[in-house]
Amino acid sequence: MGLRFRLPNSTIHGQITAIILVCLVIVIITGSMLERWVKADYNIPDLEGLSDRLSAVASVLAAATPSERDTIVATANRGDWHLSLKPLSYAAQFTTSSPDEPFIQSAIDWLFPPDNNTTPFGGWRTFVGTQRVMAAKVDDDLILVMEQMPGSFLRSDAVSFGSNYLVALVTLIILFSMFAVWAITSPLRRIAAAAMEADISLGSAPFEERGSVEIVALARALNAMQRRISTMVEARTRMLRGISHDLRTPLTRLRLRAERVGEEEVREALLVDIKRIDHLLKESLGYLRDNHQREASQRADLASVLQTVSDEFADMGHDVTYYGPSHLIAEFKPRALTRAVTNLCENAVKFGTKVDVTLTEAMGEAVVDVADDGPGISEQHRARVLEPFYKIDAARRGANAGFGLGLSIVSEIVEAHHGRLQLLARQPTGLIARIKIPRSLSKSKD
Repeated sequence: MGLRFRLPNSTIHGQITAIILVCLVIVIITGSMLERWVKADYNIPDLEGLSDRLSAVASVLAAATPSERDTIVATANRGDWHLSLKPLSYAAQFTTSSPDEPFIQSAIDWLFPPDNNTTPFGGWRTFVGTQRVMAAKVDDDLILVMEQMPGSFLRSDAVSFGSNYLVALVTLIILFSMFAVWAITSPLRRIAAAAMEADISLGSAPFEERGSVEIVALARALNAMQRRISTMVEARTRMLRGISHDLRTPLTRLRLRAERVGEEEVREALLVDIKRIDHLLKESLGYLRDNHQREASQRADLASVLQTVSDEFADMGHDVTYYGPSHLIAEFKPRALTRAVTNLCENAVKFGTKVDVTLTEAMGEAVVDVADDGPGISEQHRARVLEPFYKIDAARRGANAGFGLGLSIVSEIVEAHHGRLQLLARQPTGLIARIKIPRSLSKSKD
């Protein structure tokens, strides 16, 4: 098991602060190294240094005689400075931009303006036509102009700031990306996955309480909410179970008294009504019994389960036949899936005369089809019949009519297996109830 980086009891605010501090340390160390490397490998002009030296030469010229000025300028030009004395009116030709200037040069000048106190005459961005120049005032009549400025768009001050900014930007992007995955995205994905797997039954906390303080608080609140919902549902379920169970005793007394009624027509009507009430109570208790939520999954023979259900209906006189392999091992909840297939078969024999239970395998899924030759269900009702208490009136008349909970129970059981329940039309008539569940529940969770 690998080591896991963790800041115990830390808030997201504190973690971001730590990232910024780490970034500052990296910028201080790496920024200066990058600056030295760029300056060593490239000829980087120093505009601030040039401005200081140009100002110094202009100061010397201001104190020199006219004959000495030419000598001073000629001496300075031996160092490839390209200096010249111009009348002050020459400054009228100065502009702050050039059509031939590269965009990156103007962007760097805008992002990293020189901050030296010795500002050239006319500003840092001075052009004559398409040529960049730098000027310094000598006196009220003359200015000293440096022409043929270095052509590189980089400058030493821009490199100094740009190196730090570049390192800071790259470092922050990397650190915040790692932080977002580690402290926010991964915990939220873990909580979302737990929410998909959670049910309303009282059990262990589904949301793992680890991570930053905010993530732990969120998981704790969700766990508390799940417990409150589970307690409320459990209380109401117990109440409904109690009511349904308590009604069984007076219903039994009513049946005994109805059987003693002398008039046969009245007796039969009473017994039909009592039978219908008893059927509704059994259906309600069956729906409230949520054993499929608590039952553990296990590897079992799905084919044997389907064969057993089909044989039980056949023993009761129904034409129910199983088609499929004699053995198919899968991971499922045996009692819950038996109940689901039984409900489907009960619906099938209620509205059809012949029922086929078929088992196949496709793409790592076990596919169970319960097909009948009854009237079927129209397409507009197929999604609604999976909802609790929804009934199609034309198909739900008679003493055996229920609350419409059978398919709802099947849908819940299939969802607990991470599967799908489909209702399809059968030709020429009838309905196919298709259950698709993964053969391995652990792979479906992944």
